[in-house]
Amino acid sequence: MFIYTKDFIFTEINKKFVRKFKQRYYQLDQVEIQSLSSEGKGIAKVEGKVIFVDEAVTGDIVDIKCKQSNKNYEFAEIIKIHKESPLRQVPHCSHYELCGGCKTQHIQYKHQLEWKQQVLKDALDRIAQIDYPEIEPILGCEITEEYRNKLDFAASNKRWLTGEEIASMPEDADRSAIGFHKSGMFDKIIDIIKCHHMPDLNNQIRNFIRKRALELQIPFYDIKEQNGNLRNILIRNTSLDEWMVCIIFREWNQATENLMKSIAEAFPSLNALLYAENQKGNDTIYDLDIKTFYGAHFIIEQLKNKKFKVGAKSFFQTNSKQCEKLYDLIIEMSGIEKTDTVYDLYCGVGSIGIYVSEAAKKVVGIELVPEAIEDAKENVAINQIENCTFYASDMKNLLNEDFVEKHGRPDVIIADPPRAGMHPDVVDKLLEIEAPKLLYVSCNPQNMCKELKVLSQKYEIDRIRPVDMFPHTLHLETVALLKLK
Repeated sequence: MFIYTKDFIFTEINKKFVRKFKQRYYQLDQVEIQSLSSEGKGIAKVEGKVIFVDEAVTGDIVDIKCKQSNKNYEFAEIIKIHKESPLRQVPHCSHYELCGGCKTQHIQYKHQLEWKQQVLKDALDRIAQIDYPEIEPILGCEITEEYRNKLDFAASNKRWLTGEEIASMPEDADRSAIGFHKSGMFDKIIDIIKCHHMPDLNNQIRNFIRKRALELQIPFYDIKEQNGNLRNILIRNTSLDEWMVCIIFREWNQATENLMKSIAEAFPSLNALLYAENQKGNDTIYDLDIKTFYGAHFIIEQLKNKKFKVGAKSFFQTNSKQCEKLYDLIIEMSGIEKTDTVYDLYCGVGSIGIYVSEAAKKVVGIELVPEAIEDAKENVAINQIENCTFYASDMKNLLNEDFVEKHGRPDVIIADPPRAGMHPDVVDKLLEIEAPKLLYVSCNPQNMCKELKVLSQKYEIDRIRPVDMFPHTLHLETVALLKLK
């Protein structure tokens, strides 16, 4: 049935009527979703045009509202579901529609894994364009909720409001919020009451801080005006059930001190209660002076028989349980032997190097961030390890022939770069060093495949396996074993 307005015209596509509205919007009915994109959007194809549909699942039959944007592809949203895919499920989080942090909650987890496996295959075929062996089955998570050990929340005096709230809320109503940024909006925060990423203590702490800060009349931050006092809250925990809270204020005063006292009294089991002052225009904490208000300045994580100090600024895998599986896979795929020298590039706090140290003769780690290397050195001392050495430096400058001559030519190189991948100069250095085995650990399949194409000058892929570290999200880890030709 069509709703007639003065702004419509009709065209015919594949014997289906289309309504065309202002702002180049139009409707397509009874569209079948054929697959998922790498961004988790449903893909439909009509008359040769690809349409990306938000929150769709392979097998859905839907009516969609499209926006004309390109002659080859368009974006759309679902108006009505005529037939639900058997792969669809009800999202478990009440904030799902607004938050966007877990974009694939509406897809059954088994299908999420199948889709991520396909994302890697597509990237290898389309971007790397090199020979590769059969991709090994994705290593999925046994725990798909409360699996994270770190959450960052922002505080704001500009809570995101729905249309209904805008219509009913008085203009002078308080809009303070603690939660996550609305997708695409740097100044709007979705007020999160219950987040399923961590055990429920994270919700108790965050909701207490919101309530107590309002009672103490601590103004929440306004990122546009650069005023207000409560800015950010970092919550970390470990598999040993140790918890850290670090609150970032614009400035320290009596009210903020009273808030910290209230938190310490309400949650005496906290292992570390920290704070910092930030008067910069950005929210990064790596250049801030973190101060201890209560307890220690760190918490302890344990992976198998190795322990790690984790501070507010520490770089550490965010899913501890799956991290053990990932590191076991690294050891198994690399085949490190007792006579091997291992280079651990982008080593962070040294977790991979320390984890594999028992299997190797020597481990040499390099990381750009000095604070991470200080953590790595402390972790070496905690675990009483004597065959690990770590350096803080820019990889492309330090990793040269003199460095190799000093520490020995590596038998195995493990590279675990950030999402942006490796600097081209580092890739060139790897080709020069010619280690017999190069293990590439990537959190970005597309960037990894670009670099695999370059590395294929001297290396071939021996094994490759995806690992799901973050259920219900778009993120995918991959481990690829490269061998020198």
